Amino acid sequence: MPASAPEKASSNPLRGFAAPFVHSRAFIYLWLGHLISFLGSSITMVILPVLVYSLTGSTTIMGFVMAIYMLPNVLMLPISGHIVDRYDRVKIMMLADISRFVIMIATAVLALSGILTIPLLYVLVGFYGLLDGMFQPAYAAVRATVFTPDIRIAANSLTQMTTQTVRLIGPALGGLLITHLSAGVGFGLDAFTYLISLICLIYLRRVLVMKSKPLSAPPSAEQSGPLPGEAPSAPDWKADFKEGFAILRSHPWLWVTILTFSFINICYAGITSILVPWLFKVHHGWDPYLYGLAVTFSGVGAIVGGLLFGMRARWNHRGIMAYMGAFVSGLALFLLPFVPSAAGAIALFALEGFGLMIFGLIWEISLQELVPQEAFGRVASLDLLGSFALLPVGYITVGWLADLIGGVATIAIFAGLGMACILLVLSIPAIRKFQ
Repeated sequence: MPASAPEKASSNPLRGFAAPFVHSRAFIYLWLGHLISFLGSSITMVILPVLVYSLTGSTTIMGFVMAIYMLPNVLMLPISGHIVDRYDRVKIMMLADISRFVIMIATAVLALSGILTIPLLYVLVGFYGLLDGMFQPAYAAVRATVFTPDIRIAANSLTQMTTQTVRLIGPALGGLLITHLSAGVGFGLDAFTYLISLICLIYLRRVLVMKSKPLSAPPSAEQSGPLPGEAPSAPDWKADFKEGFAILRSHPWLWVTILTFSFINICYAGITSILVPWLFKVHHGWDPYLYGLAVTFSGVGAIVGGLLFGMRARWNHRGIMAYMGAFVSGLALFLLPFVPSAAGAIALFALEGFGLMIFGLIWEISLQELVPQEAFGRVASLDLLGSFALLPVGYITVGWLADLIGGVATIAIFAGLGMACILLVLSIPAIRKFQ
C-alpha cells in the first residue's frame, strides 16, 4: 500500500511541501495569483508611508490615511461575508482585482503628474479599502476549500512562506523605487500585478468548473457557493449572521481570540503602520531603503517560522504556541526604539515576523479545521471584522498620541499593552489548553 502524505512527510520533512503542487491544480493558480499581487502590495505599503511623510511629516496624517483605508474595509465586512457564501467566490476576487487595478493606475498617473495630494490620496485609499473588505473573505473561503485536509498544513505553510519570501523582494524594491525613481512607478508596478493575478484567477475558475461538471450533485471540496451559472438562494441576512455567530460561540478558541486581537491589532498595527516608518525616516533620519530592508527581514523571520512549523504534520499545545508567538512579536516592537543602529532594528523586525508567522499559521489552520465550508465566508468576515473594526480609531489614536508625547514613548506603551493582554488571555484554560 502506498505511504500516506503524513508518512512521506515524516521520512523527509521537506517532501511534504511538494504535496499541494502534486495533488491540486487549483492550489497552483490560487497560490501564484496571490503571490504576484502581494508583490505589488508589498511595494505600495513601503512607498505609501514614505510618500505621506515626504508630503506632510505628520504621524497624525499618516494615522488618518490608514484609518481611511480601514474604515470602508470594516464597513464592508458584514456585507461581504453574506455575499461570499451565496455567490461565486472566485468571480468576487476577479472583480476586486479589476477594480484595484483601476485604482492603482489612477494613483500612479496622479503621482507621476505631480498632482497627487493628501485629499486625493484619502479618496483612492478609501476605495481600495472597500475592495479589500470584499476580496479578503472571498480569498479566505476559497483558500479554505482548496486547502483540503491532505495538504492543509503544507499548503498553509507554503503559502505563508512564499508570501514572506516576496517580502524579501517587495519592500526592498519599493524602497529603491522611491529613492531612485518615484512613487508613481511603484504604484504602476502594483497595478500591473493585479492583471497577472486576474489571469491566474481565470484559470483557477476553469479548474473549479471542470471539477463540478462530472457530477451534477453537490459541489466538490474545492467548489464554493453556487455552481457557476446557478442562481444563488434567496438571501436571509439575519439567519446567515446568526449561524456565523453560533459557530464562533461554540468554540471559545475562536471567539476569545477574535476579541483579544481586536485590541492587540490596535497596539501592534498602529506601531508597524504609523510609528515604525516614522522611527526610520523622521526619528533616526535613515535612508528609505533601510525601512524597506527592515520589512524584508520581517519576512525572513516569518519564512523561518513557516519552515519550522510546516516540517511537522501535527503540533501539540497550539494555544500556548500561538499566543507566545504574538508575545515575541510584541517584545520585538517594544525593544525597537531603544536600538540605536539600523542593523539592530532590522534584526528585531525579523523576530517580529517570526512570532506573527507562528500565530498566523495556527490561527488559519484552526479556522479551516473548525468552521464548515458552507459558512466559511461569514465566519471569515466576522473574524476580519472583529480583528480590524477598531483599527481606524487605533491608527488615529496612535498618530495623535505620538505627536503629543513622542513616538518612542507611544511605541513602548502600545507594545507593552499588547504583551500584557496576551499574558492575561493565556490564563484562560480554553486558550492555554487548545490543541
